[in-house]
Amino acid sequence: MPDSGGSRAQREHIPANETGAEAPAPDGRTALTPHGDAGALSVDPAAPPVTAPPGLPGPAATAARRTGLLVTLVLGGLTALPPLSMDMYLPALPAVTDSLAAPAATVQLTLTACLAGMALGQLVVGPMSDRWGRRRPLILGMVVYVLATAICALAPTVELLIGFRLLQGLAGAAGIVIARAVVRDLYDGVEMARFFSTLMLISGVAPIIAPLIGGQVLRITDWRGIFVVLTGVGVLLTLVVVKWLHETLPPGDRHTGGVPDALRTMRGLLADRVFTGYMVAGGLAFAVLFAYISASPFVVQEIYGASPQTFSLLFGLNSVGLIVVGQINGKLLVGRISLDKVLGFGLAVIVLSSVALLLMTLGVFGEVGLVPVASGLFVLMSAMGLAMPNTNAQALMRTKHAAGSASALLGTSSFLIGAIASPLVGIAGERTAVPMAVVQVVCALAAVACFLGLCRPWQPARREAGAL
Repeated sequence: MPDSGGSRAQREHIPANETGAEAPAPDGRTALTPHGDAGALSVDPAAPPVTAPPGLPGPAATAARRTGLLVTLVLGGLTALPPLSMDMYLPALPAVTDSLAAPAATVQLTLTACLAGMALGQLVVGPMSDRWGRRRPLILGMVVYVLATAICALAPTVELLIGFRLLQGLAGAAGIVIARAVVRDLYDGVEMARFFSTLMLISGVAPIIAPLIGGQVLRITDWRGIFVVLTGVGVLLTLVVVKWLHETLPPGDRHTGGVPDALRTMRGLLADRVFTGYMVAGGLAFAVLFAYISASPFVVQEIYGASPQTFSLLFGLNSVGLIVVGQINGKLLVGRISLDKVLGFGLAVIVLSSVALLLMTLGVFGEVGLVPVASGLFVLMSAMGLAMPNTNAQALMRTKHAAGSASALLGTSSFLIGAIASPLVGIAGERTAVPMAVVQVVCALAAVACFLGLCRPWQPARREAGAL
């Protein structure tokens, strides 16, 4: 199992002070100190100095220097693109229903198609990135994403929109899986968990601003304009990746066995009970989140009569809760409290808040308005800041040499489970929130069962024995 004493990037010749200056070490080599980047590259001040290997090639050293704030922002942008693609579109769901004369359940399939595409695409892109490196599959995926998003803006029927949303998701999967794999290339242990929390801060801006932007776009144009804006964002991010994201997987660490080797690697990962436990628990927690994402436009706007702008503000507030708790996790909890304890607490809060929402939607407390329901959703969303980064970190810490495949499995399981949950929330129509709450309770309880039954956090010795 990888050590948790610091980032791999720091141990391997990454300059760490804000000016890029290097300090001499006692043995004459170059000692590197932590980068001043918002905690993403922070280390224990008491740790011994990290030294750069002698004779490091100039281009490699230059590439290493870019793994500070700049690469953090690039990876944050890649992880922000999927929620941006999903959430900017949310205020437009009722408008799409009217514009294309389609039932609400059918329009929700545009979300499901995008999510399923992201899940399946990761199974392809992850092994590709282990074989050919991170840059080439990522750039190809971004180009296809831009084209698919532009075509979504022109779709004349809901069936075509569903099809192109599927293609959009397949291509967008490249950013998700490769961003996680790059983090695994550069970081180990506690530093990886901290970096995931930093990425959550950056990517968490997308759920805040996306519905707000979507609501404002709907003021001046129709839902098609949202896809035009997303196309522009995709073009910009593609250019940023081409210019600034350097390769992080050395040729000597790449897999060359093709599809059979990739399948064997994935089978080995799935045979690791603890890895599978974190993977499934994280996927079920994501399903709780996606049940909220898929149902909330109808619950907030159709049931409680809120405007698209009010819905956007509430959605943004919930995203702020997720970001704040995620930063508490990365800055205050990680390194002081075990990741399993923090994860277990987060899952417990998710269970309690989802049960409270179910009781409210069933009328156990009588007629409730928007404020109590919105409060329950806020607590649920905030607790995701404890669950999501820690399931990813704990699973990836067990995968030294197959970060792309492991990242693909993590992402695919999350998106597939979320895609299954999405249509279930609308099964009883637009006028009840009970299906949303039922899906959330079931998935939350199942996540806790997987965490306890498969990860068995009280048995650290056994858990480490199976690490890949």
